[in-house]
Amino acid sequence: MTLYNKRSYGKEKMKNTFNTIMSILILVVLAAGVYFIVETVRDTASSAMQPFEQASQANQALQTQVAQLMNPTPTIIPDPVTYITEIRALARLETIQYSVEKVITAEVGQGTFGFAFGDRLLFVAHGIVIAGIDMEKLQPGDLRLDGGVLYVRLPPTEIFIATLDNEKSYVYDRDTGLLTKGNIDLETLARQTAEDEIRKAALEDGILVQGQRNAENYLLKFFNALGYKNVIFQY
Repeated sequence: MTLYNKRSYGKEKMKNTFNTIMSILILVVLAAGVYFIVETVRDTASSAMQPFEQASQANQALQTQVAQLMNPTPTIIPDPVTYITEIRALARLETIQYSVEKVITAEVGQGTFGFAFGDRLLFVAHGIVIAGIDMEKLQPGDLRLDGGVLYVRLPPTEIFIATLDNEKSYVYDRDTGLLTKGNIDLETLARQTAEDEIRKAALEDGILVQGQRNAENYLLKFFNALGYKNVIFQY
């Protein structure tokens, strides 16, 4: 190869190398430019959305406050002063106790538009009914000894307690209409009805009769222990 050809070849090689380096530099500059543009657009979009996000957060906070105003949490504050109106001695002979379970259905607005304005709940009530004899009502004339026989006229059996067991009673199911939040008094009415039904169920099952028998059996042993071997209960 002549000297001239060698020089031409070297210049051509340097030219190609220079062009390659310039191409790489251009690609790097273009990549950096694209990255800068993307980040700028992203920051701009984020800045643009920030007022909407703040407005959404403010709207949610306002909805929460309105909900709290419309449905406030009840606060129970007992009066620190207690008034005792009456104290008297009790001589109640509790002779029987019933544990009763009743299912109560309470509903309102179950007509044509019940799906929109109706309210219905199922309340499972567990209650206790206690019956016996109030011995305070026993008068001196109700005890009579004649010919070695003790005649006893007991007061009538009565129900002392008929109440719900709140730990075991609960709302099993509730179905409210699409356009109502429900009747706030419905559960209270269900509980009141449940107490009446529990008392009624115990009466229908003969709690007073059984309570009277239990009282006689107990008092018979009591009078026998006092030395009265013959006891007759009268009514």
